[in-house]
Amino acid sequence: MNNATPLTLMQQIALIALRTLIGWHFLYEGYYKLMLPGWSSDGKPLAAWTSAGYLKAATGPLAPIFQAMANKGWIGWIDGAVKIGLLLIGLSLLLGLFTRLGCWGALLLLAMFYVLAIPTSGSPQLGNEGTYLFVNKTLIEGAAVLVLLAFNTGAIAGLDLLWRSRNTVGVRGVSAQ
Repeated sequence: MNNATPLTLMQQIALIALRTLIGWHFLYEGYYKLMLPGWSSDGKPLAAWTSAGYLKAATGPLAPIFQAMANKGWIGWIDGAVKIGLLLIGLSLLLGLFTRLGCWGALLLLAMFYVLAIPTSGSPQLGNEGTYLFVNKTLIEGAAVLVLLAFNTGAIAGLDLLWRSRNTVGVRGVSAQ
């Protein structure tokens, strides 16, 4: 029994725009981290990206676990996993391919990022452009990804839709024989 009201065209466009923007954010974060070291505008080399500083400065409930991992030499593995995860999630959301899996991956990364540094001070912090108390950009982006997951945006537009229609045609062709 499906009592769901169909989405309007504007709602569909808004959801796909949201998915595209979040996908771009993840893809570019992964690309940037993967491409460093790079060069500054004055021609000097930039340091390679690493999660070491973030993990060592973590304050959330999982901080001791990740600080121990950082101190035991897992940084290279963690850095690689974050870069590849960001890239794959970004591609998934941008292309609308394996969208539900991409959303779950995004929620997992965003939850870890949030739980490692829950904003509890409520005052300006060095390196933040805003002042946060419990709610920050990471948590908001996580809520937005949850919306994408709830509305299954891969069924609205993207390669998931193309894949589904191809498989449906293939199944019909087999059953007709």
